[in-house]
Amino acid sequence: MNDILTSLFTRKSVRAYRDTKLEPAVRDLIIESALQAPAAGNQILYTILEIDDKTIKEQLAAYCDNQPFIAKAPLVLVFLADCRKWLDCYRYAGAACREPGFGDAFLAVTDAAIAAQNSVVAAESLGIGSCFIGDILENKEQIVKLLELDKFVFPAAMVVYGYPTDQQKERKKPRRFSKEYVVQKNRYHRRNEEELRSMFENLYITDEKKSFDFDSYLQAFCKRKYMADFSLEMTRSVAAYMENFKKN
Repeated sequence: MNDILTSLFTRKSVRAYRDTKLEPAVRDLIIESALQAPAAGNQILYTILEIDDKTIKEQLAAYCDNQPFIAKAPLVLVFLADCRKWLDCYRYAGAACREPGFGDAFLAVTDAAIAAQNSVVAAESLGIGSCFIGDILENKEQIVKLLELDKFVFPAAMVVYGYPTDQQKERKKPRRFSKEYVVQKNRYHRRNEEELRSMFENLYITDEKKSFDFDSYLQAFCKRKYMADFSLEMTRSVAAYMENFKKN
Protein backbone atom coordinates (compact mmCIF):
# COMPACT_ATOMS: atom_id res chain seq x y z
CA MET A 1 0.00 0.00 0.00
CA ASN A 2 1.43 3.35 -1.05
CA ASP A 3 0.14 6.78 0.02
CA ILE A 4 -2.39 7.06 -2.81
CA LEU A 5 -3.83 3.61 -2.19
CA THR A 6 -4.02 4.23 1.55
CA SER A 7 -5.88 7.46 0.85
CA LEU A 8 -8.39 5.68 -1.42
CA PHE A 9 -9.02 2.95 1.14
CA THR A 10 -9.47 5.32 4.10
CA ARG A 11 -11.29 8.25 2.50
CA LYS A 12 -14.91 8.69 3.63
CA SER A 13 -17.58 11.34 3.14
CA VAL A 14 -17.22 14.28 5.53
CA ARG A 15 -20.27 16.37 6.42
CA ALA A 16 -18.96 18.45 9.33
CA TYR A 17 -16.05 20.86 9.01
CA ARG A 18 -13.85 22.94 11.26
CA ASP A 19 -14.39 26.66 11.03
CA THR A 20 -11.20 27.05 9.02
CA LYS A 21 -10.97 28.58 5.57
CA LEU A 22 -9.09 26.84 2.78
CA GLU A 23 -5.99 28.73 1.77
CA PRO A 24 -6.19 30.08 -1.82
CA ALA A 25 -3.23 27.91 -2.87
CA VAL A 26 -4.95 24.79 -1.50
CA ARG A 27 -8.22 25.65 -3.21
CA ASP A 28 -6.39 26.19 -6.49
CA LEU A 29 -4.61 22.83 -6.13
CA ILE A 30 -7.92 21.04 -5.72
CA ILE A 31 -9.36 22.71 -8.82
CA GLU A 32 -6.20 22.22 -10.88
CA SER A 33 -6.21 18.54 -9.89
CA ALA A 34 -9.74 18.25 -11.25
CA LEU A 35 -8.55 19.65 -14.57
CA GLN A 36 -5.87 16.95 -14.82
CA ALA A 37 -8.52 14.22 -15.01
CA PRO A 38 -8.94 12.13 -18.19
CA ALA A 39 -11.38 13.73 -20.62
CA ALA A 40 -12.93 12.49 -23.86
CA GLY A 41 -10.79 13.78 -26.70
CA ASN A 42 -9.28 16.28 -24.25
CA GLN A 43 -12.42 18.36 -24.77
CA ILE A 44 -13.07 19.01 -21.04
CA LEU A 45 -16.83 18.74 -21.54
CA TYR A 46 -17.60 20.41 -18.23
CA THR A 47 -17.57 23.74 -16.44
CA ILE A 48 -16.77 24.05 -12.74
CA LEU A 49 -18.72 26.61 -10.74
CA GLU A 50 -16.96 27.70 -7.57
CA ILE A 51 -19.74 28.89 -5.29
CA ASP A 52 -18.54 31.50 -2.81
CA ASP A 53 -21.69 33.63 -2.71
CA LYS A 54 -23.26 33.05 0.72
CA THR A 55 -26.81 33.44 -0.55
CA ILE A 56 -26.31 30.96 -3.40
CA LYS A 57 -24.72 28.45 -1.01
CA GLU A 58 -27.69 28.74 1.32
CA GLN A 59 -30.12 28.28 -1.56
CA LEU A 60 -28.22 25.24 -2.79
CA ALA A 61 -28.35 23.78 0.70
CA ALA A 62 -32.13 24.28 0.73
CA TYR A 63 -32.69 22.86 -2.76
CA CYS A 64 -30.43 19.88 -2.01
CA ASP A 65 -32.74 18.30 0.55
CA ASN A 66 -32.22 20.98 3.22
CA GLN A 67 -28.67 20.08 4.26
CA PRO A 68 -27.21 23.07 6.19
CA PHE A 69 -23.64 21.70 6.15
CA ILE A 70 -23.48 22.54 2.42
CA ALA A 71 -23.80 26.26 3.16
CA LYS A 72 -21.16 25.99 5.90
CA ALA A 73 -18.56 24.23 3.72
CA PRO A 74 -15.49 26.37 3.00
CA LEU A 75 -15.42 25.24 -0.63
CA VAL A 76 -18.37 24.29 -2.85
CA LEU A 77 -17.86 23.19 -6.45
CA VAL A 78 -20.61 22.35 -8.91
CA PHE A 79 -19.41 20.26 -11.85
CA LEU A 80 -21.59 21.03 -14.86
CA ALA A 81 -21.89 18.76 -17.88
CA ASP A 82 -21.34 21.41 -20.54
CA CYS A 83 -22.41 20.66 -24.11
CA ARG A 84 -22.65 24.36 -24.98
CA LYS A 85 -18.97 25.34 -25.21
CA TRP A 86 -18.00 23.08 -28.10
CA LEU A 87 -21.29 23.67 -29.91
CA ASP A 88 -20.56 27.41 -29.90
CA CYS A 89 -16.98 26.80 -31.01
CA TYR A 90 -18.17 24.70 -33.96
CA ARG A 91 -20.59 27.44 -34.98
CA TYR A 92 -18.06 30.22 -34.57
CA ALA A 93 -15.70 28.24 -36.83
CA GLY A 94 -18.40 27.75 -39.45
CA ALA A 95 -18.44 23.95 -39.01
CA ALA A 96 -21.47 21.96 -40.12
CA CYS A 97 -22.80 20.53 -36.85
CA ARG A 98 -25.85 19.20 -35.05
CA GLU A 99 -27.24 20.06 -31.66
CA PRO A 100 -26.14 17.82 -28.74
CA GLY A 101 -27.91 14.52 -28.14
CA PHE A 102 -28.06 11.91 -25.39
CA GLY A 103 -24.61 10.53 -26.23
CA ASP A 104 -23.02 13.96 -25.89
CA ALA A 105 -24.81 14.54 -22.59
CA PHE A 106 -23.63 11.23 -21.11
CA LEU A 107 -20.06 11.83 -22.31
CA ALA A 108 -20.10 15.24 -20.63
CA VAL A 109 -21.41 13.69 -17.40
CA THR A 110 -18.55 11.19 -17.46
CA ASP A 111 -15.97 13.95 -17.97
CA ALA A 112 -17.45 16.00 -15.12
CA ALA A 113 -17.69 13.04 -12.73
CA ILE A 114 -14.09 11.97 -13.32
CA ALA A 115 -12.92 15.54 -12.71
CA ALA A 116 -14.95 15.69 -9.51
CA GLN A 117 -13.39 12.46 -8.26
CA ASN A 118 -9.91 13.79 -9.06
CA SER A 119 -10.67 16.81 -6.87
CA VAL A 120 -11.81 14.54 -4.03
CA VAL A 121 -8.62 12.47 -4.17
CA ALA A 122 -6.51 15.64 -4.23
CA ALA A 123 -8.40 17.11 -1.29
CA GLU A 124 -7.94 13.93 0.75
CA SER A 125 -4.19 14.03 0.15
CA LEU A 126 -4.16 17.54 1.60
CA GLY A 127 -6.05 16.54 4.74
CA ILE A 128 -9.29 18.06 3.47
CA GLY A 129 -12.57 16.17 3.73
CA SER A 130 -15.22 16.17 1.03
CA CYS A 131 -18.72 14.99 0.26
CA PHE A 132 -20.51 14.38 -3.04
CA ILE A 133 -24.00 15.91 -3.08
CA GLY A 134 -26.21 13.86 -5.37
CA ASP A 135 -29.20 16.07 -4.53
CA ILE A 136 -27.88 18.72 -6.95
CA LEU A 137 -29.83 16.71 -9.55
CA GLU A 138 -33.13 17.67 -7.89
CA ASN A 139 -35.25 20.80 -8.40
CA LYS A 140 -34.26 21.37 -12.02
CA GLU A 141 -36.21 24.57 -12.55
CA GLN A 142 -34.90 26.26 -9.39
CA ILE A 143 -31.29 25.17 -10.01
CA VAL A 144 -31.40 26.39 -13.62
CA LYS A 145 -32.64 29.79 -12.46
CA LEU A 146 -30.23 30.02 -9.52
CA LEU A 147 -27.12 29.10 -11.53
CA GLU A 148 -28.35 30.63 -14.82
CA LEU A 149 -27.78 27.40 -16.73
CA ASP A 150 -27.97 27.09 -20.51
CA LYS A 151 -30.33 24.50 -22.06
CA PHE A 152 -27.34 22.28 -22.94
CA VAL A 153 -25.68 22.62 -19.52
CA PHE A 154 -26.76 20.74 -16.39
CA PRO A 155 -25.25 19.66 -13.04
CA ALA A 156 -23.45 16.32 -13.07
CA ALA A 157 -22.09 16.52 -9.53
CA MET A 158 -21.58 18.84 -6.61
CA VAL A 159 -18.81 18.42 -4.05
CA VAL A 160 -18.26 20.30 -0.80
CA TYR A 161 -14.90 20.43 0.96
CA GLY A 162 -13.44 21.43 4.32
CA TYR A 163 -11.13 20.40 7.14
CA PRO A 164 -12.93 17.62 9.03
CA THR A 165 -13.86 17.89 12.69
CA ASP A 166 -12.24 15.42 15.11
CA GLN A 167 -15.50 13.47 15.27
CA GLN A 168 -15.50 13.10 11.48
CA LYS A 169 -11.86 12.00 11.49
CA GLU A 170 -12.55 9.29 14.05
CA ARG A 171 -15.78 8.04 12.44
CA LYS A 172 -15.36 4.64 10.79
CA LYS A 173 -15.63 4.38 7.04
CA PRO A 174 -18.63 2.24 5.99
CA ARG A 175 -17.65 -1.18 4.65
CA ARG A 176 -18.12 -1.90 0.93
CA PHE A 177 -19.63 -4.93 -0.79
CA SER A 178 -17.04 -7.64 -1.46
CA LYS A 179 -15.60 -7.60 -4.97
CA GLU A 180 -16.96 -11.08 -5.66
CA TYR A 181 -20.42 -9.51 -5.75
CA VAL A 182 -19.40 -6.51 -7.86
CA VAL A 183 -16.81 -7.72 -10.38
CA GLN A 184 -17.88 -10.03 -13.19
CA LYS A 185 -15.93 -11.58 -16.07
CA ASN A 186 -16.57 -10.62 -19.69
CA ARG A 187 -20.38 -10.68 -19.68
CA TYR A 188 -23.03 -9.41 -17.29
CA HIS A 189 -25.24 -11.85 -15.48
CA ARG A 190 -28.19 -11.01 -13.30
CA ARG A 191 -27.69 -12.00 -9.67
CA ASN A 192 -30.20 -14.47 -8.28
CA GLU A 193 -31.92 -14.07 -4.92
CA GLU A 194 -29.49 -16.28 -3.05
CA GLU A 195 -26.50 -14.32 -4.35
CA LEU A 196 -28.05 -10.98 -3.47
CA ARG A 197 -29.00 -12.06 0.03
CA SER A 198 -25.48 -13.37 0.47
CA MET A 199 -24.06 -10.06 -0.77
CA PHE A 200 -25.75 -8.19 2.09
CA GLU A 201 -25.04 -10.83 4.71
CA ASN A 202 -21.36 -10.79 3.76
CA LEU A 203 -21.32 -7.04 4.32
CA TYR A 204 -23.33 -6.73 7.51
CA ILE A 205 -22.66 -9.93 9.47
CA THR A 206 -19.46 -9.46 11.46
CA ASP A 207 -17.84 -10.75 14.62
CA GLU A 208 -19.84 -8.11 16.52
CA LYS A 209 -23.11 -8.55 14.59
CA LYS A 210 -24.16 -12.19 14.16
CA SER A 211 -27.33 -11.80 12.11
CA PHE A 212 -28.85 -9.64 9.38
CA ASP A 213 -32.54 -9.21 8.47
CA PHE A 214 -32.44 -8.80 4.68
CA ASP A 215 -36.19 -8.29 4.23
CA SER A 216 -36.61 -5.64 6.91
CA TYR A 217 -33.46 -3.78 5.87
CA LEU A 218 -34.36 -3.65 2.17
CA GLN A 219 -37.96 -2.70 2.82
CA ALA A 220 -36.85 0.19 5.03
CA PHE A 221 -34.06 1.25 2.66
CA CYS A 222 -36.43 1.21 -0.32
CA LYS A 223 -38.88 3.45 1.53
CA ARG A 224 -36.17 5.80 2.85
CA LYS A 225 -34.18 6.11 -0.39
CA TYR A 226 -35.50 4.60 -3.62
CA MET A 227 -39.16 5.55 -3.14
CA ALA A 228 -38.51 8.72 -1.15
CA ASP A 229 -39.76 12.09 -2.38
CA PHE A 230 -36.22 13.30 -3.10
CA SER A 231 -35.50 10.27 -5.29
CA LEU A 232 -38.71 10.68 -7.25
CA GLU A 233 -37.96 14.39 -7.67
CA MET A 234 -34.43 13.60 -8.84
CA THR A 235 -35.80 11.24 -11.47
CA ARG A 236 -38.26 13.91 -12.64
CA SER A 237 -35.59 16.61 -12.80
CA VAL A 238 -33.09 14.50 -14.74
CA ALA A 239 -35.82 13.63 -17.26
CA ALA A 240 -36.55 17.36 -17.58
CA TYR A 241 -32.87 18.15 -18.22
CA MET A 242 -32.73 15.41 -20.85
CA GLU A 243 -35.71 16.86 -22.74
CA ASN A 244 -33.30 19.39 -24.29
CA PHE A 245 -31.27 16.52 -25.78
CA LYS A 246 -34.18 14.28 -26.74
CA LYS A 247 -34.66 15.12 -30.42
CA ASN A 248 -31.04 15.68 -31.33
